[in-house]
Amino acid sequence: MGIKLYYTTVTASRTVKSQQAEVMRILDSKSIQYELVDISVGGEVRDEMRSKAGNPTAVPPQLFNEDQYCGDYEMFSEAVEADAVDQFLKLP
Repeated sequence: MGIKLYYTTVTASRTVKSQQAEVMRILDSKSIQYELVDISVGGEVRDEMRSKAGNPTAVPPQLFNEDQYCGDYEMFSEAVEADAVDQFLKLP
């Protein structure tokens, strides 16, 4: 599957929870299939997300098309506002 959403099931941050839920809701509403990758299963998954994002302090949600970095919540939100989600996710 192309789109990967790195998220976490373990967080005390309401902001992260609400951002993750909003990304999933928007992707679902646009019928865009995606794979969830839970970084709370182990540090290596979190490190992989940060490495691929090129940001050692990146926090979920982070979006990728295969291994190509698309962006974080702020960038996704801007793409939604601009009605450019397909371009943001690098979809054909």
